[in-house]
Amino acid sequence: MSGIKKPILQMAGITKRFPGTLALDQVQLTCYPGKVHVLLGENGAGKSTLVKILSGVYTRDEGTIEFEGRQVNYTNVREAMAYGISIIHQELNLLPERTIAQNIYIGHEPRNQAGLIDYGKMVKDSRALLKNLGLDLNPDDYIKNLSIAQQQMVEVVKALSNRIKVLIMDEPTSSLTQKEIAKLFEIMEQLKKQNVAIIYISHRMDEIKRVGDQVTIMRDGKYIATLDAKTMDLDDAITMMVGRKIDNLYARSYNKPGKEILRTRDLKGLRFRNVNITVHEGEIVSLSGLVGAGRTEIAKALFGYDPIEEGGFQLFGEEIKKPSPKKCISRGMAFLPEDRKAEGLHLLMPIKENIVAACLKKDFPNFILNGKTEQTLGELYQDKLRIATSDVDKLVGELSGGNQQKVVIAKWLATSCKLIIFDEPTRGIDVGAKAEIYALMDELVSQGYGILMISSELGEVIGVSDRVYVMREGEIQAELSHESLTQENIMRYAI
Repeated sequence: MSGIKKPILQMAGITKRFPGTLALDQVQLTCYPGKVHVLLGENGAGKSTLVKILSGVYTRDEGTIEFEGRQVNYTNVREAMAYGISIIHQELNLLPERTIAQNIYIGHEPRNQAGLIDYGKMVKDSRALLKNLGLDLNPDDYIKNLSIAQQQMVEVVKALSNRIKVLIMDEPTSSLTQKEIAKLFEIMEQLKKQNVAIIYISHRMDEIKRVGDQVTIMRDGKYIATLDAKTMDLDDAITMMVGRKIDNLYARSYNKPGKEILRTRDLKGLRFRNVNITVHEGEIVSLSGLVGAGRTEIAKALFGYDPIEEGGFQLFGEEIKKPSPKKCISRGMAFLPEDRKAEGLHLLMPIKENIVAACLKKDFPNFILNGKTEQTLGELYQDKLRIATSDVDKLVGELSGGNQQKVVIAKWLATSCKLIIFDEPTRGIDVGAKAEIYALMDELVSQGYGILMISSELGEVIGVSDRVYVMREGEIQAELSHESLTQENIMRYAI
């Protein structure tokens, strides 16, 4: 029994109230040094609120936190970091115009005897930290010149510079390639060997058994259960998480495709070339491949965001020359971007105003807004897409990720589009909301819509696609039918 480690962290009876909302209700969490503890729950379950209390962003209303065997009562991030508790947020918190070294040591820069910042020591220490994790990065390079994956690694090193004992990672793999994810997991293994406790938040169910030791499930701000990550049944975990059984996550009713909607001809543009693809009514066609293969660039060129250098495409049999978003929308195309918060929504505007944002010309002659029409359209799509809100006057930024995605879909359906391009349709969305989005996509294609989907989740690609075009380094390598879709087949062509 002497070999059993004592908990480094015990949170008990944690309760947090916001005006009109009980965000956390008597939640508990126990973490051990050198172990990865996964927090699992739908958006709005309280995971982020819990770790923000742990990291000092919020203060708790009730409950206790024991750290290394004694109760602690810090009230801000700096005090939490002094104990060795650090968080890496999903939205990276780096200064692009500063160097790697400056970002790593921001707020606790080494000083010389005169009290001035010792940049030489900062660079030397940063280089040692980077080398310790096997990262080939120059401390003098600017953050703005790094890839998202490299920035993610800098966030890890930044946390380590504070001699952390508990590291919280919130959706750390959401923007990484498979190769970069593997590197991140290697680094996590190194941290475990150094007895760092890791709290890991992810919506990717396949990652849980791969990296987790324990899993705590939350629902509606409450603690549900703690399970062994290696032996737990994923279906049972999902049922605990969403409060209902999801029998078929990837709901598809495969129908015979109808008329051709989209055809590209030797399309060439930014980071892609020789692209020949088709999409028909009633089918979901996916572009698969590693991040950086050129998939999003194709979507942006089709929608007129980026220029087409050679070739062209037809939409509903009509050649689209010099495409622009305005022209593509008028011809029946819609584009749901990868980053819905930055590119797809106005977070500080009401739901109904977001829904009508792309159909002003169609539904509001002379661009004169009619409050009654706006309200009617908002309520129509709230009901149609089952957007979970009491009022379409509510700010869209207050919705969960899944409901925000439904608002983006509603915005485009209001334009009477028939071809929808989905770029990472379920990124950052919990498993219950994913099931709803997949069911909605199936419903749309059953009504004759065509969908072109870009996804980095192989389970998603295999689960919902009629056909898949696999890309590598800007070119189509293979076209696979639904019957031949396996992870092995896709990855063989992707790499």
